[in-house]
Amino acid sequence: MTFTPPAAFSTRPTLRGTFGMSASTHWTATATAQSVLERGGNAFDAAVAAAFVLHVVEPHLNGPGGDLVALIRPAGTAEPVVLMGQGPAPAGASIEALRERGLDLVPGAGGLAAAVPGAVDAWLLLLRDHGTWDLADVLAYAIGYARDGHPLVAGAAVTISRVADLFREHWPTSSDLWMPTGSVPAPNTVVRNPAYATVLESLAAAALPVDDRCAGIDAARHVWMAEVLPRAAEFLRTPHRHADGGDHPGVLTVEDLLGWSASFEPAVSATFRGWRVFKAGTWTQGPALLQALRLLEPWADARIDPSTPEGAHTLLEVQKLVYADRDAWFGDADDAVDVDALLAEEYIDERRALVDGTASAGLRPGSPDGRTPVLPPLRTEAGPVTAATGEPTVDRRGQTRGDTCHLDVVDRWGNTISATPSGGWLQSSPSVPGLGFCLGTRLQATWLLPGHPASLTPGRRPRTTLTPTMLTRGSEIIAMGSPGGDQQDQWQLPVLLRVLVGGYEPQQAIDAPTLHTTALADSFWPRTWTPLGAVVEDRIGDDVVRDLERRGHRVRRAGDWALGRVSAVGRDADGLLWGAANPRGMQGYAVGR
Repeated sequence: MTFTPPAAFSTRPTLRGTFGMSASTHWTATATAQSVLERGGNAFDAAVAAAFVLHVVEPHLNGPGGDLVALIRPAGTAEPVVLMGQGPAPAGASIEALRERGLDLVPGAGGLAAAVPGAVDAWLLLLRDHGTWDLADVLAYAIGYARDGHPLVAGAAVTISRVADLFREHWPTSSDLWMPTGSVPAPNTVVRNPAYATVLESLAAAALPVDDRCAGIDAARHVWMAEVLPRAAEFLRTPHRHADGGDHPGVLTVEDLLGWSASFEPAVSATFRGWRVFKAGTWTQGPALLQALRLLEPWADARIDPSTPEGAHTLLEVQKLVYADRDAWFGDADDAVDVDALLAEEYIDERRALVDGTASAGLRPGSPDGRTPVLPPLRTEAGPVTAATGEPTVDRRGQTRGDTCHLDVVDRWGNTISATPSGGWLQSSPSVPGLGFCLGTRLQATWLLPGHPASLTPGRRPRTTLTPTMLTRGSEIIAMGSPGGDQQDQWQLPVLLRVLVGGYEPQQAIDAPTLHTTALADSFWPRTWTPLGAVVEDRIGDDVVRDLERRGHRVRRAGDWALGRVSAVGRDADGLLWGAANPRGMQGYAVGR
């Protein structure tokens, strides 16, 4: 083996079995998914049940007012497809409208940043087309936790504490929901959300009188889009505090909601070391991982080992190049880059030649189809920052301010899903009275810059960071992903290299120390970047850190177990199923048999 050997100790075993495997960022969601499998449901039933539980138990990381991207491969099909749960910008959300309010960025929190919420409709679409259970049975888990209570995880308690003054002074409905006693709840306090339980019960009730299962789920989808979400949109039209410090009304309308629905679309793919890797398109950041793998493909194994000085430097430099292309070319627009051009061999060779032995200091997008790139504004200073950032990732020092969620399921029949739900965090916008949730802020990932593929444009999806992954090789399959905003694929890449090239067990690869670059345009308000910035886990070692600094990287040590949130499931060449999950933060678990 040319890679650095894995540590002798791993935090958990890589689970193996023949019945089914579930993994997620919260043990309750994982247990829910596995419970559904044990009761005869398939992987898609299990994922939907777990996803609604995640709304309840990780409210600081996702919510029903948010969005999702998933890759699903039903048993017997050759390729996965994308479950598209990212809603577009409302008709009233334009560059001109926000500029008239004196804004040069979409605020990171508040109703102006709300896209059409896509998560719930997407989950219901998946259940309708690929699940087997009735909606009431799927929702029963989340309804129980919302109505009867669940212990609040430490991360949620910390998040509430950070926005407590905002809630008290400006978002009283959020204070009522999350601090009903007037104080921040302590970790493990049993918290309840009866309003959201009632919402879910209304969806289940809408489906029950309909004889046809699929028609019943469609009836629930209609209730959600035409009755529930309009109440949220109307509430946010009252001016309220945003991340810029101003009070603005939201612009989402009933017409916006009724004009959209979730859908399935083809995945994009590339090959790496005999595996085919699938991602969502350039309306996500997913193709950046494909480009990174293509850049790394021909290099000797030792040069791409993340645990060595040369390998760590190589990964950082490759990541800078692919995210420069992301920042210039990705978006939900006709002028976004074509994935074939991005991955063309001649272009990949051209980009690979830019990697040398020193840290690059600039943002260096290429011209994959010959056009001149349009660069967003690059800010190194955040300016005044309020608590209402809606930030779903880690800060520039590597400290966690929040995350996203992820879940993976594979069942005994071969149905497989990798899903990354996010948005609608409790710190996103004021909680809607009577609904028990708030709307998301994904529009902060757009630019108030005409002519950019990720410009704010009514009817277009914001370029999301949500980026689940699926890989196939013959009968083998891997479903994986991670929370982490701009770091999602950056944290997945070392895991993939250690498994596919280094021969690590999946749990060993997830446990191993990781790193990422901050030399990119942050997808979240206030949209800064840190030239030459690199964040590493201390366990990567002093030798690696010193070498990176010698090459010109500005390294921040994040702690021993601070970066990476990867979970994964799969099926190996012998037909055995496996599962593994991130130990960092002490929330994620995999179970299976």
